[in-house]
Amino acid sequence: MAETIVPITLDKMEQCIELYINVFNSEPWNEKWTYEVARERLTDLLHTPRFLGFLLYDNGNLIGFIAGNSKKTYKGLTFYLSELCINNQIQGKGYGSKLLLYLEDELKKRHIQSLYLLTANGGLAEAFYLKNDYTLNENRIVMKKNF
Repeated sequence: MAETIVPITLDKMEQCIELYINVFNSEPWNEKWTYEVARERLTDLLHTPRFLGFLLYDNGNLIGFIAGNSKKTYKGLTFYLSELCINNQIQGKGYGSKLLLYLEDELKKRHIQSLYLLTANGGLAEAFYLKNDYTLNENRIVMKKNF
């Protein structure tokens, strides 16, 4: 297994879009991503101030990526994880944890104090983050308003 992790760059965006659509339009998410909407979402993320993201390749094949951006708080920088996407054919084999740990190491090198993320209650993603030592933040709630 020849795994490599490299920074996300604009020239690799097409690979990310294809993987994103394949993963999130499949079980268990069953979303309805089009190429145009996925491209806009991921390109916007790439151009966000303080963006940081990484691609995971195995034998030259893109198998996942992780990305988000940092924001300044009174305590320093906080990273907001926007996307973690692993090829759904190989999920559950440690690739997501490997990318997450790599990102955490990079954040520590950059003196970023914390990482925040949103995920659905009770699903596979919540179990994944709990397994990787994340906790529910009792000081925050997610609020929503539809228009």
